[in-house]
Amino acid sequence: MADIPKLDHITFEKEVLNSSVPVLVDFTAAWCGPCKMLEPVISQLSKDWAGKVMFFKLDVDDNNDLTMKYGVMGVPTLILFVNGSPVQRITGYQPKDRIINKLNSFI
Repeated sequence: MADIPKLDHITFEKEVLNSSVPVLVDFTAAWCGPCKMLEPVISQLSKDWAGKVMFFKLDVDDNNDLTMKYGVMGVPTLILFVNGSPVQRITGYQPKDRIINKLNSFI
């Protein structure tokens, strides 16, 4: 399984907002069962889209400011950022094909 790097409020601007490639942020929590189910899907997508999309995890419990700023009300929530702006959001566990269908037009 690919090791998805973790973000915090310090690295978020550099890695997400200033990125020249699309960035998928997985808003997650250690206690979240559906988040654990989603991990292998995100890991596989990170391999499939290597070089096209950057992937990061953000723990909602450790980053309340960013969680609130982007209106994340439940986990897991995936937000795709393009040119620093959120362009697509997926909440809850979704199978790989559904995630690809929602995000493919932005990649």
